[in-house]
Amino acid sequence: PMLLRAAAASAGSGSDRPTVLVVLQLSGCNDGLNTVAPVGDDHYGRNRQTLRLTPREVLKIDDHLGFHPAMTGIARLMAEGRLSVVQGVGYEANSRDHDIAMREWHTAQPGDTGCQTGWLGRAIDAVEAPARIETPGVFVGPIPKPLGMTAQRAVVPHVRSLESLELAGLAKKDVSVEAIPATDNPLLEHVRRGAVAARLGSRQVEQVVQASASGGPYPDFPLGGQLKMIAALIRAELGIRIFFTELGGGGIGGFDNHANQRDNHASLLEQLSAAVTAFMDDLQRAGLAQQVALMTFSEFGRTLAENGRRGTDHGAAAPVLLAGGRLRGGLLGEHPDLADLDGYSP
Repeated sequence: PMLLRAAAASAGSGSDRPTVLVVLQLSGCNDGLNTVAPVGDDHYGRNRQTLRLTPREVLKIDDHLGFHPAMTGIARLMAEGRLSVVQGVGYEANSRDHDIAMREWHTAQPGDTGCQTGWLGRAIDAVEAPARIETPGVFVGPIPKPLGMTAQRAVVPHVRSLESLELAGLAKKDVSVEAIPATDNPLLEHVRRGAVAARLGSRQVEQVVQASASGGPYPDFPLGGQLKMIAALIRAELGIRIFFTELGGGGIGGFDNHANQRDNHASLLEQLSAAVTAFMDDLQRAGLAQQVALMTFSEFGRTLAENGRRGTDHGAAAPVLLAGGRLRGGLLGEHPDLADLDGYSP
């Protein structure tokens, strides 16, 4: 609820075009304390002998906080008013178990082990209708489709490449599917409308695939390619309102840095920052940034103290990043008090 209120508070007035949500999962438990580092807090410096960032290293937000130095693009987005940081996002009784915590983020039903749908899947169900041809939500990425996109009624596609969306030869056939007359038979009419939508959609995707090859620059990381696909699909105006993508890999993801965290985490944050910045700049050039909001999340945060292996262990709350053209950029909420942490002992 706090995150939803913060997101609503950060949205300004804008156009009447359909809005789009892009959810970016950081798999494995991102270290929020080195993503948005509280360099002005002595507790941070004293507890991180090898991992702490100094005021000179970070990209300054204010006298207390700074972004990790690998996040130059993210820092620019905030300076331009296109990014907000929601501080200290979490929930009570987090078990700090990867599978359990990720399930609870995906279902938005902490403690309900029987829930079989995701919060995004339920949102898709809310706009799905028998007469609707468009797909309201899509998962883009190489890992298995996450529970968060599981709906009760709607079919949520899993897209690995734009080319996989093209229907071979459909857009090039001489027969005009659109010219097939309507029918009173409900089944035949459903098939007819599906054929029309498929042909029109295939044409749109084909055009966007061609345009994306010469579009704005994206970093040569998998996440860059995934966000480039999402930008192309937004341009195609296929009726997709919810996108889900991921950084870190399936299972226990790459953000789970129990050892030698410094370089591994820096590499992931560089990929995150470069890809999200390219995505937002691409949408800005296309005049679409006002209708799109992107949010990041991870299953939980990491401990303040190092663990003796130059890494950190499973913690509790962590920051959520929001990016979009209709945000009032800046910090939202209070940073956690590092002198009073849940279950923490120095």
